[in-house]
This record gives sequence, C-alpha cells and structure tokens, in this order.
Amino acid sequence: MERAWTQAHRDPAAEWLEPDGLGGFASGCASGIRTRRYHALLLAALTPPTGRHVLVNDVDVAVETAGGAFALSSHRYAGDVEYPDGASRIDAFSHEPWPCWRYRLDGGAFVDYEVIVPRHGAGVLLRWTLVGEQTAVALPAMKLTATTLPAVTLRARPFLSVRDAHVLAGRSDAFKFDAELSAGRVAWQPYPASPVIAAYSTGVYAHAPDWYRQFLYTEERSRGLDDTEDLAAPGVFSFDLTKGPAILALVAEGAPLDSAPFDRLRAAAADTTSRRAARIKAAGAALVASERTRRSRFNSPLHRAADAYIVRRGSGLTVIAGYPWFTDWGRDTFIALRGLCFAGDRLDAAGAILEEWAATVSEGMVPNRFIDAGDVAEFNSVDASLWYAIAAMEYLDQMKRRRRRVSAPRAAALRQAVEAILDGYTRGTRYGIRLDDDGLIAAGRPGVQLTWMDARVGEWVVTARTGKPVEIQALWLNALKLARRYSDRWETARLKGLESFGERFWNPATGGLFDVVDVDHVAGTADGTIRPNMLFAVGGVPEALVEGARARSVVDLAERELWTPMGPRSLGPSDPRFCSVHTGPPLRRDGAYHQGTVWPWLAGPFVEAWLRVRGMTPGSKREARERFLAPLLVHLEHAGLGHVSEIADGASPHTPKGCPFQAWSMGELLRLVELCGE
Repeated sequence: MERAWTQAHRDPAAEWLEPDGLGGFASGCASGIRTRRYHALLLAALTPPTGRHVLVNDVDVAVETAGGAFALSSHRYAGDVEYPDGASRIDAFSHEPWPCWRYRLDGGAFVDYEVIVPRHGAGVLLRWTLVGEQTAVALPAMKLTATTLPAVTLRARPFLSVRDAHVLAGRSDAFKFDAELSAGRVAWQPYPASPVIAAYSTGVYAHAPDWYRQFLYTEERSRGLDDTEDLAAPGVFSFDLTKGPAILALVAEGAPLDSAPFDRLRAAAADTTSRRAARIKAAGAALVASERTRRSRFNSPLHRAADAYIVRRGSGLTVIAGYPWFTDWGRDTFIALRGLCFAGDRLDAAGAILEEWAATVSEGMVPNRFIDAGDVAEFNSVDASLWYAIAAMEYLDQMKRRRRRVSAPRAAALRQAVEAILDGYTRGTRYGIRLDDDGLIAAGRPGVQLTWMDARVGEWVVTARTGKPVEIQALWLNALKLARRYSDRWETARLKGLESFGERFWNPATGGLFDVVDVDHVAGTADGTIRPNMLFAVGGVPEALVEGARARSVVDLAERELWTPMGPRSLGPSDPRFCSVHTGPPLRRDGAYHQGTVWPWLAGPFVEAWLRVRGMTPGSKREARERFLAPLLVHLEHAGLGHVSEIADGASPHTPKGCPFQAWSMGELLRLVELCGE
C-alpha cells in the first residue's frame, strides 16, 4: 500500500478521518489547523458507540536543530491569528493509508508526522520520523537535497479538554493537572469521573501545566455556533529524532473502553530496564505494521473507507450515520447497509447489524436513533422500519445467491422482525402510521417529522409531508413483495396498493409523480412539488412501481430539474421556496436542508432509475459512469478525504456541506460503482 503524496496547499481545508471502530475517532484538516470542535487526536466513545468525549485535542510540536528552532504545528486563535508557523513548512500531505505530513527543515531534512488509529482501540499512535535524501520518498515537482541527518530534538505538548464532543470548554479550576509517572507511561485524570488518559512514549516527559486560551474554530463560526475554547497543556515530551522515530501513543483507559491494540505498547512501557525505549519502538512498529496489513486487505480505497462506518454496539455491530456528529441512526443504517456491506462483500457484518437491530422492534417499528447514551430509543420515522425490512430480505437473498448459510437463530430473528413491522403497519402504530383502505400507507401528525426530509426548528417542521408520501409507498410495496418468501398473505394488500399507486400518484401536469397524496390526511388532495422522492418508484428499491413511458418521464424530469454533479437537489430551482446555499445559523441552515440542498446519497436511486429506463445496457452503464459517477469520484479528494459528504449547496459550484463523512452517501456510491460496472 503505497503512500499517495500530494502537495499540501492543494486543498488545505480538506478533512481526514481515523475511526476506531468503537464510535470514536481522530480527525482534522490537511492544513494541520483545527477548524471544528470535533477535530481531535483522541475523541473516544465512552459508551460505545455513543457518549463521545474529546480527550486530547491536538499537540503543539517544535524541533530544535543546530540551525535553530522550528515549529511543526499551527493553531488558530481568536482574531484569526495563526500561530506558530508550522503549517508553512508542510511540503506534502497524504491521507492514505493514514494521515501523514512531511515538514521541511532548514538544511534539506524533513520530518514525517503520522496519525494512526488502530481498529477497536480507544487510542491514537503519533509517530515522527526524521527523513533525509537517503530515505525520502520523491515528491511531485520537488527535490530533496539533504545528504546527512542533522541532530534534531522534537518537543510535543499535548492539549487536553476532556469534554462532551458537542460542547466547547473553557478554563476550569476543577481541571486536575496532576500526572501519574511510571517508567514509560504518563497518565492524567483531569476530573474524577473522566477516563484516564495514558501516554506511552519513547521520549522524556517534563511536567509543565498551563492553559492555552481562545482557540478559534472557523467552521463553528460559519455555522453560527460558539467557536472558541481554552485547552489544558499538562506537560512536554522530548525526543531525540536522530535515534529513530519518536512515538507517542495517547490512550483512553477504563471500562467499558477497549484499548487492547495498545497492550504490547503498555507492556513495553512497563519495562524498567534499559531496554524499555527499544521495546516501545518495536511495539509501535508492530502496531503500525499490523494496521497497515489490515487496511491492505480491502478490495479498494472505497471499501476501506466504508469500514469507517461499521462499529461495535454491545456484543454486536451497527452503522455510524456520519462523522463527526452523528451516531447510529436506524434509517441511515439500513439505507447505507446495501452499499457498505452488500456491495462491499461484508455479509457477515450485515447479518450481525440486522440481527442487533432486530431486537429493537417495538409496536412494529425500529428506532430511528438512540439518545441518553444509547439507552432510550426514539421511533420518529415512518421509513426506517421499511428500509429495515427491505435490507433484511435482500441480505437473505444475497446469502442464498452466494451459497452461504444463515444461522437458524439469525434467520428466525430477521423473519420475526420483518413480520412484526408489516403487522404493525397493517394494524397501525405510532404517529398515525397505518395501512389505509386504498392499500397505501398514511402517516403523520402535527409537529412530527417522519420521513427522511426531517428538518425541524423548534415547533416548525420544515417539510412535514403528512399524508401518503410517494417513497413510503415504494418502500411498503417492495417490502410486501419481498415478504412473499415467508407467506402469501401479503399479496392481496400489495396488489391493491399497487393499483392505488398507479391511480393516485401520476401527475400529468409535470410528467412526474406527486410527492404526497391525501395531504394532511385530507382525501383527494395532492402535492405536486418536484422532489427526488419520486425516484424511488423507479430506482433505489428492488422493484419499480412505474414502468415504460411514465418511468422515463419521471427520470427525465428529475434529471432536468434536480440533477447536479453532486447528486439530486431536494427541490428544483424553479420552486419559489428553493434555497441555493446551505449556510448560516441553525435556523437558516435547517430551513434550507430539504429545500434545494443537494443530497449525494440520492445519486443511488437516480442513477439506478436512469439505467433501468435505458435497459441497463453496456452503453448506458458507460454513459452513467462518465456523466454521473465520475464527478462523485472527483469529490473524494475534497471535503472528507476518501469519503462522500452529507450534502452540498443547491447552486453551482455545489460546495460540500454538512457531515464530510456520511454513511449513506458512501454506501450509495459503492452501490453505484457496482451498478455501473461492465
């Protein structure tokens, strides 16, 4: 797995992500300057995969050589002051297979700085390596001229906050700077209930407690949120780089956190003999080699990126909806699953995720999300349960197609969950979700947002879509058809619903489909707003509800009014409610969320529908790769590096916004790559 260097200044605001498989992660920018409250080196999920806390925000790094002292880091402070000037010394950056910066020193030498988060460990390994001409990797349009490695001392000062990931911190008299020192380990526990932050290093620690004030996060400022905080700096680690790489591992310790990948480092640091430094270096090298091998096993960088979203929940697995602020959401999980796991050939993970969620079904519904550290479930979704049913039955079909066995307990759990969902919707369940006499699903009550267009500001539900939304019917009727594997008792309801759909949803005025019928439960009414939800009647689900000329008309309308290089808009520019950009304080952003903002995950149903109405021919697939897939692949080198963003502006140049790392966006991209293949 070769490192792909790029000149650092190409997109300094682009963000990198190192997930730990437990819900925690490290993240930051290619520039090395933090711009979000979530940018940190050690952000741990204290109740995996929830309860995220920022423990170690950053390190301040400088080197001392015979030629002087040089900063290898930069931070932004209030007043837009950047200090020190380490960012100006970045010659190159790579995010594969993990983030690495190359800093230029006077005299022709370089220092490589790597950030490595091993899978299933609440910790991060930082490594600095002195590089001369003999060992340097050639960089595009650059020439390394160093012939010797000068004497270099590196000093690293960690910055700590120990706070909820969503809440910025200020200076606190309660913060306890005391350090526990033993052999190669330094440990801090700033608050009585906080985890222990343990540092294992090849360096020498000097205790020097201090507060650094008024760090500024520009992304928070642009979102209209509080944007400054103070960080605690307990001390400084010093390393002699001429004796080999400097290693600093920062680990969150204490139940229920898992730090097993760092066990060898921990044992090496406990060595009280003169061999300790050599053992720590060897343990660090072994951890790096193991993680490199693990990452090299994935079929492609896309499949490796998809792994970021599959994390532990209890003894099972779940899907993180997006980084940095989402946890596991039901709707997002089941939409993303088909790309992350089916297209990614991770059927074992898919089965474990579906089985884990099967146990959450209540009154015919799976939760949309968990709150209060994962103990309280929220069921405010009409589509999450239907997506679950479709994903569960597609999983069984995938296993059968690949001649793989599903265990009897898992098969029984999935069947019980699917039938409970279909029975629950037939009888009626929360929020007015029920099967109506016409065979279609009605849903919604005032003040509740139930579909994926779920923005709400206070009591204002921006796109309530109460009544019979078009995509809910597509999901319901597909779930009924797939459920025939269990019983024929759903067939009458399916045929009735299919007939009603054809009669009720065609909109001759636009050549598309109504977005909602029986609006606000008023019989005979219809909302003709042109939205991408109509695409699910043609693509994005196993079976189309609309075919022939009408299907082609739906797709053509969506392409003409909604398509952008980042995916379909949520509302066409001709609509007076159209919002061209997603920016500003929360009220403005949430108001624009589904009123013109682009959603890359919808590229999946759009391209699938586009291909279906053209017969899935080799020529149509080739054209789809060039017209629709190529721009999304270019996006992988911007915003969230190697990933796909949550949203983008509705107006050109369609700037990426929202979560830079989004599960269903990545899942649908993987599904598209498979769909558009030869």
